[in-house]
Amino acid sequence: MNRREFINATLMAGAGAYVIGQPSARAQEKADVINLAIIGVGAQGKTLLNAAKDIPNISFKAVCDIWEYARTYGERWLQKYGHKPNAYENYQDMLEKEKDIHAVIVASPDFMHAEHANAAMKAGKHVYCEKMMSNDIEKARSIVRTMKETGKLCQIGHQRRSNPRYLHVLNVLLGKAKLCGRIVNINGQWNRSPSDEIGWPEKYTIPPDVLKKYGYEDMRQFRNWRWFKKYGGGPISDLGAHQIDIFNWFLGTHPTSVIASGGTDYYKNLEWDDNVMAIYEYDTPEGRVRAFYQVLTATGAGGGYFEYFMGDQGSIKMSESAGITKIFREARAPEWKQWVEKGYIKLDAPPAAPSAGGGVTDARESAPPEAYSIPIVLDKPYHTPHIENFLDSIRGKAKLNCPADEAFRSEAAVFKVHQAVAARKALEFTPEDFAV
Repeated sequence: MNRREFINATLMAGAGAYVIGQPSARAQEKADVINLAIIGVGAQGKTLLNAAKDIPNISFKAVCDIWEYARTYGERWLQKYGHKPNAYENYQDMLEKEKDIHAVIVASPDFMHAEHANAAMKAGKHVYCEKMMSNDIEKARSIVRTMKETGKLCQIGHQRRSNPRYLHVLNVLLGKAKLCGRIVNINGQWNRSPSDEIGWPEKYTIPPDVLKKYGYEDMRQFRNWRWFKKYGGGPISDLGAHQIDIFNWFLGTHPTSVIASGGTDYYKNLEWDDNVMAIYEYDTPEGRVRAFYQVLTATGAGGGYFEYFMGDQGSIKMSESAGITKIFREARAPEWKQWVEKGYIKLDAPPAAPSAGGGVTDARESAPPEAYSIPIVLDKPYHTPHIENFLDSIRGKAKLNCPADEAFRSEAAVFKVHQAVAARKALEFTPEDFAV
């Protein structure tokens, strides 16, 4: 049995499924109400707070951020939803004083993820850590080692792994029904329109000595840390990491090589590449798969973000956005009527017939495919199921959908893109790239 078959055989079908991951928390750690703290109340921290606000039986006991403006926002926002958090500037103070915390959400800038996650696990807390695990591969490895050494749970924020539509596609459409047949190509992208640098209220400027204490040169870099190599990994990490993780997850393996091109084509005053295109090669039991990925931050009109799995019998275009998700059957493929009757997929309107007097299909053009949709609805914020999976794992009711050791293998593939851009040639992966 190959790895993909093993994964498919061991996954539960449907929205409640979860992937093989790190074991759940020990029985004595089960709790009805889970006490939480959050480190980092920037844009991603706010997103996670919003995703968690309607989850029952949790209590935020602490909020931590080095910026008073963000820290106060987080404290007051949580109070609106019935929580009574204490506010901290320094995470060491928080971990020392908040003894009844069960878990910590780490949503700080990438360069601090490892320090915060490792400290929390060593203090006896479970951790939900936003991706990337770090902007440095060795620091990312350290999270996996700490997880194993402490026995604490560490979920990484690749939230698509808990999305019921993604689970349905992996477990049912690709695993059980094998709608795509043999996957031969993957195409993914995340394109965004141009944006200005992020500013800040002048009266809330952090004093230079405080910024220096926490590793920042100035407020501009503090607010726009994602674009600077000291703090983040640029768009290929911020956006591409999510989708490259899906490539690995759906194929059940990691790539064998990558070639990439990128540069500061648009934002000349920032450090990281604003446009990156990469081609991965995967060796699967069914044959070679090439996966193209692009992230563009200077144009987004009509582009959007998706992962497109293309096979010899059908193709599935996936996205967190339900409106982008579509399934197409090749004309040569077996009929899909049985899968419609089982409720696995839903037939959309048939393709339009050629118009009279000139709609003749070119002999080299494929026949118009039948289009289908996925009858699985996510009626929660995108991150909520992933946080719920984390909490259920703490209670011993589930296994993590994206433990740190599994996430590291995907993130190692992302780190290699930077090297490939600089090298201007294809780079091979070795077993050591994915080892911890």
